[in-house]
Amino acid sequence: MTRRPLLPLLLSFVLAGGAFARQEPQVPPNTPPPQPPAGAANGPQPGPAVKTPGPGERTTETTPAKPPARTGGHGDFLAIGPLADPAAAARGQKIFVATCAFCHGSDARGGNGGPNLVNSVLVLHDKGTGAEVGPVILHGRPAKGMPAFSLTDAQIRDVAAFLLSRSQAAANRMDYKILNIITGDPKAGEAYFSAHCSSCHSGSNDLAHIATKFEPVDLQSRFLYPKESRYPGVPGPPPDPRTEKAVIVKLPSGQSVSGKLDHIDDFSVSLTEPSGEHHSWLFEETPGIKVEVHDPLEAHATLLKQYTNADMHNVLAYLETLK
Repeated sequence: MTRRPLLPLLLSFVLAGGAFARQEPQVPPNTPPPQPPAGAANGPQPGPAVKTPGPGERTTETTPAKPPARTGGHGDFLAIGPLADPAAAARGQKIFVATCAFCHGSDARGGNGGPNLVNSVLVLHDKGTGAEVGPVILHGRPAKGMPAFSLTDAQIRDVAAFLLSRSQAAANRMDYKILNIITGDPKAGEAYFSAHCSSCHSGSNDLAHIATKFEPVDLQSRFLYPKESRYPGVPGPPPDPRTEKAVIVKLPSGQSVSGKLDHIDDFSVSLTEPSGEHHSWLFEETPGIKVEVHDPLEAHATLLKQYTNADMHNVLAYLETLK
């Protein structure tokens, strides 16, 4: 048997392997990816192809439907249902005053033995329909002293509308209307003013013509709550310097610093001197510090705890004479 030399075989094998290594990989032709069939891009279900509108053409996009308009207004916001019909409530008020006011009061808030109907559960469940209050009106409640009344269905619905309007008015504070509050005695108000207010105020000096500058409601608010509060950055006139608190800080060294009180709490105090220089101290870091605060409105805060309802109306009635 003839043997072939080993070296030539190895060389031929290496050369063949190198040839294989030098072969370039096959690159597929540069063709665009296949496009989906017409309409397939619009969703999982086949449909018509999307056509780009040309110049002057309008798109065919569907406009989403608008939600239904809210009609209840404040009634929706306050969850008190649709507001009562004003005309029906006005008719029902006349019937109620003539028939029911003796026991329940002309405003349905209770009277001579009759309960308050404004917050009655029966009235709230009735919702102005007359379905709940009707049987009570027609049959009465003899065990509780309420007689029966012969009203027509239309009259019962009107009374129910009036009661609904009263309960809604009680819940809807946004529609609250302040009536005449000048009900006090001016003479009694002047006597109270002389006894408690004349040391700081005078009807012929700082309060002269005060009634021409403010409405009665605003004037009453000013002498009850004279401090005007405003959030930082909110526009408005500067605070009245007569209402600002002053403070005297006495340091352990014996030095005293005084000025307008900027802030005080359980941990620190700060003030601004008339020169504009600002100071602040931490109580923990300044043992022995003493602070004296002078509030020009302290007398108002004290009187606020002492006023009776008659006092407030009497003082307002007196101030309304300063025109």
